[in-house]
Amino acid sequence: MSSRSSSKESQSLLHDRHQEPSYNSVEVAESSLPNSDPPPLNQVSRIDLFWILSGLWSAVFLGALDGTIVATLLSPIGSYFNKSNQASYLGTSYLLSVCCFTPLYGRLSDILGRKGAMLLGLTLFGSGTIACAFAPSMEALIVARAVAGMGGGGVMTVSSIAVTDLIPLKHRGLYQGMTNILFGLGAGLGGPVGGWVNDTLGWRAAFLLQAPLLLISFILVALKVNIKLSDEIQNQSTYSKLQRIDFMGSFTLVVAVAGLLLGFSLKTTEELPWSHPLIWGLFCTSAVFWVAFILVEARWAPYPVMPLRLITQRTPLAVSLANFLSSITAFSMLYYVPMYFSAVRLDSSTNAGLHLLPHSVALSTGSMFAGWMMRRTGKLYHLTLASAALTILASILAALWNDNTSKYHLWLDIIPQGFGMASLITSTLIAMIAGVYKEDMAVATGITYLFRTTGQVLGVSLSGAVLQSVLVRKLRQRITGPGSFEIIEEIRHSIGSIPNLAPALRKAAVESYADALRVVFICQIAINILVFITCVPIEEHPLPGTHQEQEEHYRNQQNPRNSTASTVE
Repeated sequence: MSSRSSSKESQSLLHDRHQEPSYNSVEVAESSLPNSDPPPLNQVSRIDLFWILSGLWSAVFLGALDGTIVATLLSPIGSYFNKSNQASYLGTSYLLSVCCFTPLYGRLSDILGRKGAMLLGLTLFGSGTIACAFAPSMEALIVARAVAGMGGGGVMTVSSIAVTDLIPLKHRGLYQGMTNILFGLGAGLGGPVGGWVNDTLGWRAAFLLQAPLLLISFILVALKVNIKLSDEIQNQSTYSKLQRIDFMGSFTLVVAVAGLLLGFSLKTTEELPWSHPLIWGLFCTSAVFWVAFILVEARWAPYPVMPLRLITQRTPLAVSLANFLSSITAFSMLYYVPMYFSAVRLDSSTNAGLHLLPHSVALSTGSMFAGWMMRRTGKLYHLTLASAALTILASILAALWNDNTSKYHLWLDIIPQGFGMASLITSTLIAMIAGVYKEDMAVATGITYLFRTTGQVLGVSLSGAVLQSVLVRKLRQRITGPGSFEIIEEIRHSIGSIPNLAPALRKAAVESYADALRVVFICQIAINILVFITCVPIEEHPLPGTHQEQEEHYRNQQNPRNSTASTVE
């Protein structure tokens, strides 16, 4: 791929979360031309900036709130429809949609503009969320969550792009911390709010109560987010803009991930044998489309959603794998810690959700700590390794939970997971940006989020597969005799029925869930060790503190590249 096409490619995703806002002026991010400093394209007053950020960040807050609300409601929703074994699909369907549609919003933000793309994301997210409140069945609820995911990925992505359009890079640490505080606040409130609403008004109300904040965000975006794009993008025809969307790459990625995901999920939730035509058919389809995706990205797509020339480089590959694996364990922890307190400790939904609060606080403080450390030391390598080590510690502590574990530990043991994960994704994102050429910054950041969302999808699905597999085996060992099949199915399908069982059956159910969740936490230990290993090859690069230092950094990177190109010619 030529350097010219690379430059276009980086502009297509334009700006992502690797840049953040300033207090005073609000300038467009650097031009894709390596050695030019364009005049500011977007300048707004402090008041306008406040309202713009309020509209964008309220959507981010709502997305975080919704995620932990649903995680808390998995057990009561599954029990309501008598399909607890399918509850993990609520998270899987949402995250799969996020994974599939997130890469497209970078392109759509150029075609529809920042406002248009953001309003599209909010509309899809809002429609899906409200549809959840009126879903007549578990299947309808799963579809509604998928629709919400189509917009949820866009809300996060376009918000980052819009903020980057407005704010220079040197202030990214401050605004990154503010963004993460809001995200952490939303994630922290989602658990207790979702549990309290479920216990008092019912789980459907938890979705309806999101509508007012969604409407406020929609109005603010419609009125205040008026971001101008560069002349190069504005002057392009609609056809030229549409050519930037990697439809074939996105389609093959969707089918590849969906086939793998559904294969594992159906194997366990429906207890289908490995030899079942549906199971091996899904896995074979996934394998074929993974190959097709790689071929499309390498040879066919002019603006690939995941350029393989970057993935083959040392630091981008290490960062991508680290984000993929760490997202698997992070979302596994997020979805199955509340289940531990519902099914093993027999707590109410409110108390189960409250146990996510320390984790959410740690998420917001971990990112701010990482940003502060990198600004103070200018280094990120040892910070990254220490962050990965914290996630290992948290999964070990969770795997050791038993009847004798003190409440103190049950509240605090998952804090290292949240703190380490937030610090890790912040430092690895900076490592990715610092390790590529300037023209590749935006697309490299997009790759980071693509791997992260894919890991989130597989984390929920694979954990659900492991949980159901171990749970069924343990229940069959402990519950035998006449009517055992019906009792086991009731326990699997409705966690809420466990407290009402006879003492012996209740003990068997609780112990079986404890054993199954322990295996899930042990799997998290193994994956977090792999995260640490994948962080080892990450290279240490200078971290520019100002625009001038940053430009010098990229010129130093560009000069050896140009020299190499001249030699080849």
